[in-house]
Amino acid sequence: MKHAISRNRFLRGDFSGRRIPLRPPWSIPEAAFVEYCTRCEDCLRACPEGILVRGDGGFPEVDFRRGECTFCHACAESCRPGVIADQAQTEAWRLMPEVDAQRCLAWQGVVCVTCQEQCETAAIRLPPRPGGVARPEVVAADCTGCGACVRPCPGQAIRLRAREPIPSSRLQEVHA
Repeated sequence: MKHAISRNRFLRGDFSGRRIPLRPPWSIPEAAFVEYCTRCEDCLRACPEGILVRGDGGFPEVDFRRGECTFCHACAESCRPGVIADQAQTEAWRLMPEVDAQRCLAWQGVVCVTCQEQCETAAIRLPPRPGGVARPEVVAADCTGCGACVRPCPGQAIRLRAREPIPSSRLQEVHA
Protein backbone atom coordinates (compact mmCIF):
# COMPACT_ATOMS: atom_id res chain seq x y z
CA MET A 1 0.00 0.00 0.00
CA LYS A 2 1.38 3.37 -0.99
CA HIS A 3 1.03 6.45 1.15
CA ALA A 4 0.78 10.03 -0.01
CA ILE A 5 3.35 12.58 1.02
CA SER A 6 2.81 16.29 1.27
CA ARG A 7 4.05 18.69 -1.40
CA ASN A 8 6.37 20.21 1.20
CA ARG A 9 8.01 16.85 1.98
CA PHE A 10 8.33 16.11 -1.74
CA LEU A 11 10.07 19.42 -2.42
CA ARG A 12 12.47 18.80 0.50
CA GLY A 13 13.41 15.44 -0.99
CA ASP A 14 11.75 13.45 1.82
CA PHE A 15 10.09 10.96 -0.51
CA SER A 16 9.46 8.45 2.25
CA GLY A 17 7.60 10.98 4.39
CA ARG A 18 9.48 9.63 7.39
CA ARG A 19 12.07 12.31 8.15
CA ILE A 20 11.59 13.36 11.74
CA PRO A 21 13.35 16.63 12.49
CA LEU A 22 15.76 16.78 15.40
CA ARG A 23 14.33 19.31 17.81
CA PRO A 24 16.25 21.24 20.50
CA PRO A 25 17.16 19.42 23.71
CA TRP A 26 14.37 18.87 26.24
CA SER A 27 11.70 19.33 23.58
CA ILE A 28 8.25 17.90 24.15
CA PRO A 29 6.95 15.21 21.72
CA GLU A 30 6.75 16.22 18.06
CA ALA A 31 2.97 16.52 17.65
CA ALA A 32 2.70 18.81 20.68
CA PHE A 33 5.87 20.67 19.69
CA VAL A 34 4.46 21.76 16.33
CA GLU A 35 1.13 22.60 17.94
CA TYR A 36 2.51 24.86 20.68
CA CYS A 37 5.73 26.27 19.16
CA THR A 38 5.16 29.84 17.98
CA ARG A 39 8.24 29.84 15.70
CA CYS A 40 9.45 33.02 17.37
CA GLU A 41 13.11 31.99 16.91
CA ASP A 42 14.06 33.08 20.44
CA CYS A 43 15.76 29.72 20.98
CA LEU A 44 17.80 30.16 17.78
CA ARG A 45 19.09 33.51 18.97
CA ALA A 46 19.75 32.19 22.49
CA CYS A 47 21.89 29.22 21.40
CA PRO A 48 25.54 30.24 21.96
CA GLU A 49 26.79 27.37 19.79
CA GLY A 50 24.62 28.37 16.83
CA ILE A 51 23.41 24.82 16.21
CA LEU A 52 19.71 25.67 16.22
CA VAL A 53 18.44 26.58 12.77
CA ARG A 54 15.11 27.48 11.22
CA GLY A 55 13.82 24.21 9.84
CA ASP A 56 10.79 23.14 7.86
CA GLY A 57 7.77 25.31 8.52
CA GLY A 58 9.92 27.71 10.55
CA PHE A 59 10.27 25.30 13.47
CA PRO A 60 13.66 25.06 15.22
CA GLU A 61 15.88 22.11 14.41
CA VAL A 62 19.35 21.06 15.54
CA ASP A 63 22.11 20.99 12.93
CA PHE A 64 25.15 19.21 14.34
CA ARG A 65 27.13 20.09 11.22
CA ARG A 66 27.39 23.56 12.79
CA GLY A 67 28.76 22.35 16.14
CA GLU A 68 27.85 20.54 19.32
CA CYS A 69 25.29 21.01 22.08
CA THR A 70 26.80 22.01 25.42
CA PHE A 71 23.48 21.56 27.24
CA CYS A 72 23.71 25.13 28.52
CA HIS A 73 19.89 25.43 28.82
CA ALA A 74 19.83 28.78 26.96
CA CYS A 75 17.27 27.51 24.45
CA ALA A 76 14.99 26.21 27.20
CA GLU A 77 15.28 29.40 29.22
CA SER A 78 14.32 31.49 26.19
CA CYS A 79 11.30 29.37 25.22
CA ARG A 80 8.16 31.25 26.26
CA PRO A 81 5.63 28.67 24.97
CA GLY A 82 7.41 25.95 26.97
CA VAL A 83 7.97 23.47 24.14
CA ILE A 84 11.61 23.27 25.21
CA ALA A 85 11.16 22.34 28.83
CA ASP A 86 14.35 22.73 30.87
CA GLN A 87 14.10 19.91 33.34
CA ALA A 88 17.17 18.96 35.33
CA GLN A 89 15.76 15.54 36.18
CA THR A 90 15.30 14.40 32.56
CA GLU A 91 17.64 13.66 29.69
CA ALA A 92 17.98 16.33 27.04
CA TRP A 93 17.30 13.72 24.38
CA ARG A 94 18.13 10.12 23.57
CA LEU A 95 20.53 10.31 20.67
CA MET A 96 23.61 8.38 19.74
CA PRO A 97 26.05 8.48 16.85
CA GLU A 98 25.64 6.16 13.92
CA VAL A 99 28.71 5.62 11.76
CA ASP A 100 28.31 5.14 8.00
CA ALA A 101 30.89 2.46 7.21
CA GLN A 102 30.96 3.52 3.56
CA ARG A 103 32.15 7.02 4.49
CA CYS A 104 34.18 6.35 7.65
CA LEU A 105 37.92 6.50 7.00
CA ALA A 106 38.66 3.87 9.66
CA TRP A 107 36.22 1.46 8.03
CA GLN A 108 38.03 2.09 4.74
CA GLY A 109 41.37 1.10 6.28
CA VAL A 110 42.70 4.60 7.02
CA VAL A 111 43.81 5.36 10.58
CA CYS A 112 41.50 8.05 11.95
CA VAL A 113 40.66 8.82 15.58
CA THR A 114 38.90 12.17 15.13
CA CYS A 115 35.54 11.08 16.55
CA GLN A 116 37.15 9.50 19.59
CA GLU A 117 39.24 12.60 20.28
CA GLN A 118 36.13 14.81 20.21
CA CYS A 119 34.12 12.66 22.63
CA GLU A 120 34.49 14.04 26.17
CA THR A 121 32.57 11.15 27.71
CA ALA A 122 34.68 8.51 25.92
CA ALA A 123 31.54 6.95 24.43
CA ILE A 124 33.36 6.35 21.15
CA ARG A 125 35.96 3.65 21.44
CA LEU A 126 38.44 2.32 18.92
CA PRO A 127 39.31 -1.19 20.08
CA PRO A 128 42.41 -2.65 18.43
CA ARG A 129 41.85 -5.09 15.60
CA PRO A 130 44.50 -7.70 14.88
CA GLY A 131 45.89 -7.03 11.43
CA GLY A 132 43.61 -4.08 10.76
CA VAL A 133 42.74 -0.51 11.54
CA ALA A 134 40.66 0.11 14.66
CA ARG A 135 37.03 0.96 13.87
CA PRO A 136 34.80 3.20 15.98
CA GLU A 137 32.28 1.63 18.34
CA VAL A 138 29.75 3.60 20.36
CA VAL A 139 28.90 2.76 23.96
CA ALA A 140 25.32 4.00 24.16
CA ALA A 141 25.29 4.20 27.95
CA ASP A 142 28.15 6.73 27.90
CA CYS A 143 26.85 8.91 25.05
CA THR A 144 25.12 12.20 25.87
CA GLY A 145 24.12 12.86 22.27
CA CYS A 146 25.99 16.18 22.24
CA GLY A 147 27.04 15.80 18.60
CA ALA A 148 30.69 16.78 19.15
CA CYS A 149 31.73 13.92 16.87
CA VAL A 150 29.63 15.00 13.86
CA ARG A 151 31.21 18.19 12.53
CA PRO A 152 34.92 17.28 12.76
CA CYS A 153 34.52 13.89 11.05
CA PRO A 154 36.64 14.16 7.88
CA GLY A 155 34.47 11.63 6.04
CA GLN A 156 31.18 13.18 7.22
CA ALA A 157 30.31 9.64 8.27
CA ILE A 158 28.53 10.34 11.56
CA ARG A 159 24.93 11.27 12.17
CA LEU A 160 22.90 11.14 15.34
CA ARG A 161 19.80 8.99 15.57
CA ALA A 162 17.23 8.45 18.27
CA ARG A 163 17.89 5.55 20.64
CA GLU A 164 14.24 5.41 21.67
CA PRO A 165 11.32 7.83 21.71
CA ILE A 166 11.24 10.64 24.22
CA PRO A 167 8.58 9.80 26.81
CA SER A 168 5.22 11.39 26.13
CA SER A 169 4.99 12.21 29.84
CA ARG A 170 6.89 15.43 29.06
CA LEU A 171 3.77 16.76 27.40
CA GLN A 172 1.79 16.45 30.61
CA GLU A 173 4.62 17.99 32.63
CA VAL A 174 4.81 21.07 30.41
CA HIS A 175 1.26 21.66 29.22
CA ALA A 176 -0.85 20.15 31.99
